[in-house]
Amino acid sequence: MLKSIAADLRQQLDYGNKITRLIIINTVVFILINLVSLGFTITAGFQYDERFEDVTRFFSLSGDLLYNATHPWVLITHMFLHVGFWHFLFNMLFLHWFGRIVGDFIGDQRVVPLYLMSGLFGGLIYVISAPLINAGESYAYGASASVMGFVMASGILAPDYNMRLLLIGDVKLKYIVIVLILLDLFGIAGLDNTGGRFAHLGGVMFGWIFIAMLRQGTDLSAPVNRLFDTIQRLFSGRKRAIPRSYRSTSGRAERPKSPVYVRHKSSGAEKKSPERPPRSKDFQARLDTILDKIKDKGYDSLSDEEKEFLFLASKK
Repeated sequence: MLKSIAADLRQQLDYGNKITRLIIINTVVFILINLVSLGFTITAGFQYDERFEDVTRFFSLSGDLLYNATHPWVLITHMFLHVGFWHFLFNMLFLHWFGRIVGDFIGDQRVVPLYLMSGLFGGLIYVISAPLINAGESYAYGASASVMGFVMASGILAPDYNMRLLLIGDVKLKYIVIVLILLDLFGIAGLDNTGGRFAHLGGVMFGWIFIAMLRQGTDLSAPVNRLFDTIQRLFSGRKRAIPRSYRSTSGRAERPKSPVYVRHKSSGAEKKSPERPPRSKDFQARLDTILDKIKDKGYDSLSDEEKEFLFLASKK
C-alpha cells in the first residue's frame, strides 16, 4: 500500500499541475510535523513537550528582524508549515478552489511564483506590524497569506465566476473575495490573530499588484522562474539544450512569452514576436467564447472538451 501511495505522489509531482504539487508539499510537511509532535508527546509521558514549540519556531517567521536574519530559511519554510488540522484543511481547500481558477487564466507556470511572492509580501507586512501589536515574541506560520494572494487574483480575473457554496448555492466570486477580506478586517478590529490578519491582507495586496502589473505587460513571475531554471541546471550538473523555439535571431536564448487571458484596454492588433507563433482567428474566437461562458455561468458550466481546450491553451 505504501508503495502504491508513493507511486501516486510521484506521478502527481511529475505530471500534476502546480496547485496539486503545492498541496502535496504542504500535506507532507503537515504529516511530518505532527508525527514529530506525536513523538514528543509519547516520550514526555503523554504530556505537552515544550521542545515541539522550539521545532515549530525554528521554521516559523518571527516578528524579530534579527531572528529572521539569522534564520533566513524561515522566509520560505513558514508558508508551508501547518500544525492545526483546520488551519491546514481550509488553506488547502482555498488553494485548490482559487488556485485552479488563477492557473487556468494566467498559466500554470505563474502559480508557484505567485504563491511564494504572496507569502513573502504577507510576511513582510507581518514583520512590519508585529512591533505595533505584540509586546513580546511572536511567530507566524501557515500558507494563509499565499492563499489570499490567489483569492484576490482570482477575484480580479473572474469576478463573475460562480462558486457553489454548501447550504447557500451559487455565489459570484467577487462577493466571496469581499467577505474574506472583511473577515480579516473584522478580526483585526477584534484583536483576533492580529498579526496573522495583517499577513493575510499583505497576500491580498500582492495578489492585486501581481495581476495589475501582468495586465500592464510586466510579469513578476519571470525572474522567479528564471531562478528556478538556474537552480535546476545547477543540480542537473549539465546545461540543457535550448529548444529551437527559445532561440532568437541574434542567437541568444529567450524564453517564449506565455499568453495572459485577460482583457486589455488597447484594441490594436497583437504584435507578432519570433518566439510565439500567432494564433488563428478560429482559435482566438473559441477561446473568447469559453472565457465569456466562464464569466457568465462559471467554470463548472464548461464541458469536458472546453475544459481540456482551456487547459491546453494555458500551456501554449
